[in-house]
Amino acid sequence: MRLAIMSFAHVHAEGYIHNLRAIPDVQVIGFADDDRERGHHFADLYGLDFFDSYADLIAERPDGVIICSENAHHLPLVQMAAEAGVHVLSEKPLATTLEDAQAILDVCARAGVHLMTAFPMRFSAPILEVYRLITTGQLGHIIGANTTNQGKLPRYHTAYPRAWFEDKTLAGGGAVIDHTVHLSDLLRWFLRSEVVEVFADVNDILYGDAGVSVETGGLVMLTFDNGTFASIDCSWSKPPNYPTWGGLTMELVGQNGLVTVDPFKQVIPVYRREAGGGAWAYWGSDSNQGMIDEFAAAIREDRAPSVTGYDGYKAVEIALAVYRSVETGQPVRLAP
Repeated sequence: MRLAIMSFAHVHAEGYIHNLRAIPDVQVIGFADDDRERGHHFADLYGLDFFDSYADLIAERPDGVIICSENAHHLPLVQMAAEAGVHVLSEKPLATTLEDAQAILDVCARAGVHLMTAFPMRFSAPILEVYRLITTGQLGHIIGANTTNQGKLPRYHTAYPRAWFEDKTLAGGGAVIDHTVHLSDLLRWFLRSEVVEVFADVNDILYGDAGVSVETGGLVMLTFDNGTFASIDCSWSKPPNYPTWGGLTMELVGQNGLVTVDPFKQVIPVYRREAGGGAWAYWGSDSNQGMIDEFAAAIREDRAPSVTGYDGYKAVEIALAVYRSVETGQPVRLAP
């Protein structure tokens, strides 16, 4: 199987290279990037073939591509791949507008290619155990959930600068569009239910003195059509020297019990004598590997992936409803 990456704009592209190379029947044919400086940097760093254009990459007829461009640029890359019969795994959020998200679904459906949204937390072992507890009925009806997806300001994620994460035009927003999508997707999946109301508030108190023009903190309230309510803290609130780029936690209250999960706690804290603070040595399940394995398996078996483009569309819909709620100061109703 021949797979490739379209753009190294997103920080996760760096990890995906290692995940792709870990699959025995996958050949990584290379990547393309419209930023030539960035392209040459990562080509040299990872020993990859760098194509001069996305069209040149698609002309090599890969079986599938992983799209890691700036959020606002997903649609044209998906169109290019789908129209060439190439299966697509797109980074989240799927798009920055519902119109673009729908267009992505439509072009893949017309072309008959499989479309997957990059929601790796569905493949985390601790998350899968919570899913089992819920879907087997051991917790009973889930009454409410308190969840967090807190991380660093994106400029501190990696050594290579990726300022576009803090550009509303390219990213679609700030902490909300970056961090609500993972948790809204997990909650939809856990509950087998759709969000019918969104109420939210955001601020830019964090890093306001650093010239950041998008929201850096947010609190979101969701109501599902089965009556469950949930909160999401989606803030970029971790300090620059925090041991990892982000984190995700969930506390779910059911009629039969309570479950809490922190999949980023599968680590051993490491403290060094030299300056620089502590670090985490990770030993846990690799959710990214599980996601990339699933994408490859969907292509190999010619079936829909377990996380679909529609899942990506619904996450975008919820994130955009958050922004509408912030603008109006009122709850926003969604069709179930």
